[in-house]
Amino acid sequence: MATLDSLKQALRQKAKATASSPKQPLSDTQYSTGFDISVRGSGWMTYQDFIIPQLSQLLAPLFNSRIHISALEIGPGPKSLLGYLPGHLRQKVRKYTAFEPNGLFATRLEEWLCSTSETESPLPCLENPPNIHRIPFVLQDNIGSGTSTGTRDNDEKYDIILFCHSMYGMKPKHRFIERALEMLIERPQGGMVVVFHRDGSLHLDGLVCHRTASFPTGVVSVANDDEVLDCFAPFIAGFIMQDVDVDKAIRVEWRKVCRALGRREEAHPDHLLFSSPNVMAAFTQHATMLPELTAQVPLVKGDKTVKNWEARLHRPASIIRPTEVRHVQQCVRWALKHGVGLAVVGGGHSGHCLWPNVVSVDMSAFDRVHILTAGEDEGKSGSGSLVVAETGCKTGDIVRKTMAAGLTVPLGARPSVGAGLWLQGGIGHLARLHGLACDAIVGAVVVSVDSSQALCVGRVPSQHRPVGAVRPENETDLLWAMKGAGTNFGIVISITFKAYAAPTYSIRNWVVPLSDNLEARLRLSDFDKFVDSKLPRNFSADAYLYCDNDQLYLGVTMFESSTSRLTFETPTPTPTPTPTPIGTILGPEDNFKVVNSVGLFDAEMYISGMHGGHGGGKTSSFKRCLFLKRIRAMNVVDMLVAAVETRPSPLCYLHLLQGGGAVGDVAADTTAFGCRDWDFACVVTGVWPRDQDGTEAARAAVRWVYNVVGDLLPLSSGAYGADLGPDPRDAALAAKAFGPNRPRLARLKHSLDPRNVLAYACPLPKAPMEQKLIILVTGESCAGKDFCADVWVSVFATYTHKSLTARAVSISDATKREYAAATGADLNRLLSDRAYKEQHRPALTTFFQGQARQRPRLPEEHFLNVVYGAVDVDVLLITGMREEAPVTAWSHLVPDSRLIEVYVQASEQTQRIRRGCHGGDGDGDDNKDSNNSGSNLTALDYRPSLIFNNDTTGNEAAKRFAEHYLLPFVHEDLQRLAHMVRQVPDFPRPGIEFCHVLGISQQPGGLALCTSLLQTHFTGDWDKVDAVACCEAGGFVYASALASRVDVPLVLIREAGKLPPPTVSVIKPSSHFSSFASNNSNERRIEMERDVVPRGASVVVVDDVLSTGETLCAVLQLLDEAGIGAEDISIMVVAEFPIHRGRELLRQRGFSRINIQSLLIFSGA
Repeated sequence: MATLDSLKQALRQKAKATASSPKQPLSDTQYSTGFDISVRGSGWMTYQDFIIPQLSQLLAPLFNSRIHISALEIGPGPKSLLGYLPGHLRQKVRKYTAFEPNGLFATRLEEWLCSTSETESPLPCLENPPNIHRIPFVLQDNIGSGTSTGTRDNDEKYDIILFCHSMYGMKPKHRFIERALEMLIERPQGGMVVVFHRDGSLHLDGLVCHRTASFPTGVVSVANDDEVLDCFAPFIAGFIMQDVDVDKAIRVEWRKVCRALGRREEAHPDHLLFSSPNVMAAFTQHATMLPELTAQVPLVKGDKTVKNWEARLHRPASIIRPTEVRHVQQCVRWALKHGVGLAVVGGGHSGHCLWPNVVSVDMSAFDRVHILTAGEDEGKSGSGSLVVAETGCKTGDIVRKTMAAGLTVPLGARPSVGAGLWLQGGIGHLARLHGLACDAIVGAVVVSVDSSQALCVGRVPSQHRPVGAVRPENETDLLWAMKGAGTNFGIVISITFKAYAAPTYSIRNWVVPLSDNLEARLRLSDFDKFVDSKLPRNFSADAYLYCDNDQLYLGVTMFESSTSRLTFETPTPTPTPTPTPIGTILGPEDNFKVVNSVGLFDAEMYISGMHGGHGGGKTSSFKRCLFLKRIRAMNVVDMLVAAVETRPSPLCYLHLLQGGGAVGDVAADTTAFGCRDWDFACVVTGVWPRDQDGTEAARAAVRWVYNVVGDLLPLSSGAYGADLGPDPRDAALAAKAFGPNRPRLARLKHSLDPRNVLAYACPLPKAPMEQKLIILVTGESCAGKDFCADVWVSVFATYTHKSLTARAVSISDATKREYAAATGADLNRLLSDRAYKEQHRPALTTFFQGQARQRPRLPEEHFLNVVYGAVDVDVLLITGMREEAPVTAWSHLVPDSRLIEVYVQASEQTQRIRRGCHGGDGDGDDNKDSNNSGSNLTALDYRPSLIFNNDTTGNEAAKRFAEHYLLPFVHEDLQRLAHMVRQVPDFPRPGIEFCHVLGISQQPGGLALCTSLLQTHFTGDWDKVDAVACCEAGGFVYASALASRVDVPLVLIREAGKLPPPTVSVIKPSSHFSSFASNNSNERRIEMERDVVPRGASVVVVDDVLSTGETLCAVLQLLDEAGIGAEDISIMVVAEFPIHRGRELLRQRGFSRINIQSLLIFSGA
């Protein structure tokens, strides 16, 4: 399948070869028509599956940290990309500017953004009409020129600038990005320039990405129709011919080109498919900071040659070659300072060791191998020999040097692979005897990518410890992670291996021609049975399934290792072979030889026997590896044979490496390498001539590899992580790469690489975050809010069941600091001297009101500043609140945290006593003049999460309240429940991480735990509850179990027509999940039986989730129709998703005084 870029080159070449007529640019109409064709159907999938999800994920932190967003889009086309973001992000965009030189697009864009129809505008909170410039974006300042539909401002700055649909025609591209960077808002920092580019990588001459992502599977589908192709081909070529007759003739030729290069599929025989890979690159104001690093650390001299063909096609921002540990530390400090990632080059076999517009750290200067015989390690005797290998070494370097000392390390099978393999597994011919390469790791020197500190982990001989290196507190965890996932947690300087006696290898080869697929299945099955039961541990057997000259072959190599001869000068060339049991299956062996560890490299059948030998450097390959059990199972062996049949190149093959033995002796959770239970590692290898790198031949081989492993993945017992990287096609493999260790690895990644400096290593899941508990302490003036907050901090700090950090902060301190800076008042006295503060209170209030008029979102700014300033605490208590319904207003700003409000009240007499002679707020808050001032609970138009009556003296009542109502929020049972919620990526649509809340009921003990927590967390009195109500289907599961537990009737709410009359009903819009899972957004009616609950009864509504709130609103309206008022209703949900602002919808619909409780909080869908 040709790419659009190769199609463009072919179309242009055809025009050049067949016509001499001058070219003519496309008209706006011609361009618009071609563009519309390219984004129809599968073309739109690139936006739905890649561009919009990536943009949403990238911009969410930026948007959530700002009160409002100003945006510039360059070449948006007929619709803004921002208009497809989730609603809560779109609402942040207050200023919008675009450069769109296509007049038709500009008009359509304006009409879309300024929609006056019943449909909400895609950017509903714009403060001014969109400013659309009908001119190209150029390097000089052109905002003040050209046609615009809005106001002009030559000095306009933006939070976000998007290059929406590639950067065609912008040369040099890096200058356009640099120009955009100059247009970012300088304060606060954090603005971004984001580029989406189709076909090929961006070559940006030293600009460094903040983040990058790729989408190699994009496809454009075009109807195989003359009229359509006559519109599509000129759009791709970028021109038409000026002469009308010549243009007609060239379009006929262009149709032929499209049909020759387009791929047809059985499912869509009337369409032509073209590959349309996309990349995203995001830049911040730090993008130009590379000279700062290159002034400190040496660069690679000349071009860096790496083994991997993918990496060779990438153009990194720079390749740094540190020669000392301090250079590596400087690289990390630079990356942390500027918020960018690093790639690491070891052996150069990884496709992501060089990554576009990312700095790569080449470790080749660290190339020494040190051998310590028994007793040399700090004078320890009997500890065995050690090998200290620096990470610039290759496997061949280590084997040659250790063999000279009569030792070896169980590394991989190829001499040119480097540390990335050893750290992520390392499967070699000694694996069955001694284990994987990572199992031999006993220590390492690592540069932390969190602190840049040099760390010694495990056994590191004293003479090989860098000056200033320390042992980390989490040394055990880090060493565990090094043994199987070590490329993710730091830049490794050296590895300490335990060594073994060097063996001699005898090698036997069989090459068996297979007459047909049936014989292939039988031979593979017999081979599997034999090695499963007959081979001792010092033997291993490899099998190859391949074709040569259209003949299918099964190649088998059996390796026997022996230490009976410790050293020898030359291997025996042709000893007499001994008959083997496997010969009864495969026949006489083709050859037999004895080699040492170095000779073993050249004895691989892949190198010496297949396709004339692949060792001459004339081919490139792409491989992915799965672990298989019992390949003789019919569906597995059938898939293996079918895979070879469908190979796109004659050189593609399957390689089966035997496992078991010492590999399986190690428990799955003993090291990070968690996939231990397998008989064979199945390496699916696509191969093509090296001179076809980057062509359709290479792309077809890569597709074949992913198709084969995709078919085998459900039958596998895991995937090998050493090959995996940022390619989104690797995500499914990475999900099975570490067995049961993924949650622990995710937590360690979050802890050891919190800034994701090593973003291009094997992908790990996001850590299941331990949620922060944020308690908003609100209430009446002089009710004792600060006093209570301090007491509650002490309760959390002394909690015996879990180590917690807690802190109390006054949100009004921000106003005091700004007031002191503006007026010269004494800040320390404002914060601590009550009398001094009361003197300034009128001026403070006036100052705050003036600030709020200028910055309408000032309370949100203060709230976020307080939260971001307390990232190191588990429980944050915030006083000095001024907002009504703050949980409703702010929970979406901190969707990863649990936000609750405790309203503190006291009698008027108590308040007067606490106020004393000052007549002000005696507990340090500043809300006397706010809406809450002097209020009581009944005056509020919403229901706080909890209410505390603070009328007694002393702190015992406050302590008891915290123990009874606050500590349950940090109890381990809630965390256990949260861990039962499975995260499902890309469901029900790509880019969505679905939380399977209903799946709790399918976990052992899950339903019982959940209903128990629903019962105990309810802040009301179950004895006063008359009924539990629920809506199908999710609510039925938990509500029925809860109703049975508390012994109250269950009220069923169902779709109309499913309950017998008489009923009452209301219209219910589609739920949040239903809107994702289906394009059908039709409303439907829900109903309940009339009089099933008496009027005025107390009802608890139970549901599985609170997301947008549409379902609960409908339920509450239905209960109102049945005579149950809001004052008699409470809501309990298992999981809440604050980012969708369901509480806000309930408040807008008049249900703000209903108490809403949720057991779990999630930030996803």
